[in-house]
Amino acid sequence: MKAAVIESVGKAVVAEVPDPTPGPREVVVEVAACGLCGTDLHILQGEFAPKLPLVPGHEFAGEVVGVGTRVTELAVGDRVAVDPSLYCYECRYCRTGHNNLCERWAAIGVTTAGGAAQYAVAPVANCVKLPEHVRTADAALVEPLSCAVRGYDVLRSRLGAHVLVYGSGTMGLMMLELAKRTGAASVDVVDVNPARLETARRLGVSASAATPDELDRPQGWDLVVDATGNAAAIQDGLDRVAKAGTFLQFGVADYATRVTIDPYRIYNQEITITGSMAVLHSFERAAELFAGGVLDPEVFISDRIPLEQYPQALEQFAAGVGRKIVVVP
Repeated sequence: MKAAVIESVGKAVVAEVPDPTPGPREVVVEVAACGLCGTDLHILQGEFAPKLPLVPGHEFAGEVVGVGTRVTELAVGDRVAVDPSLYCYECRYCRTGHNNLCERWAAIGVTTAGGAAQYAVAPVANCVKLPEHVRTADAALVEPLSCAVRGYDVLRSRLGAHVLVYGSGTMGLMMLELAKRTGAASVDVVDVNPARLETARRLGVSASAATPDELDRPQGWDLVVDATGNAAAIQDGLDRVAKAGTFLQFGVADYATRVTIDPYRIYNQEITITGSMAVLHSFERAAELFAGGVLDPEVFISDRIPLEQYPQALEQFAAGVGRKIVVVP
């Protein structure tokens, strides 16, 4: 089969690789679409993935074309979205309900072969069946949406909060959509990319700008979400949190990224600084929200690029052109 392969740091190709074979409790999925993510760029840069070469792709959906000998929950022909998370279920964090912090954390497309290919293998427990009205090629959005749902679990947002989101890429826009549905009094978005900011306006922000200095919120925001991973944005966002407010580090920053905090202000104003890591008990809820129309795929997916052009798709994604880019085998 054809698959994208990150062969070494900085080098991605499309090559022929062996067809996958399911284990007893696994299924083979014919991939309909696989989304690109910042994690894929980190893998290309030599971070995250424990070893290369690797078939990337952790945001994917498709049709079941093969089942293991002990699979009864799914059948050939079922359409599914796939949760890429792989946990040991034995370590302290798994046993205390923090599976996303598993000491042996792994993921399809990060530590094992992923969905940037014609076929991919997944545990049956990681597959969520799609209802009739959901297009399989759109359901690659379920995985990033599940990360956003996890982010809002961490925020524990309250009714009437004023929210500021840094970044109007895919994840920032998803946080915008969820904020609107969790009772926010206002949702403002900042971004230096005019095209992406225009999409945020299209989705219905309260206000938008290239910098919060252009917005009228002198007392700050109750909830500030960084969806960029950019050091300058993070540093600025920390200073925009209102008293008793919360800052969520949602974007994936480079390992070397550093910012400065003001411990006295955190103490004196009871500011919470927290993070959200991937998916935790949120994939099924994201699938239901997606089926219910929480996102418009035609707005979120800007490019559907053939798998053969995976290296070029990565370059486009790294350049910040478009919104969600998916590759189509």
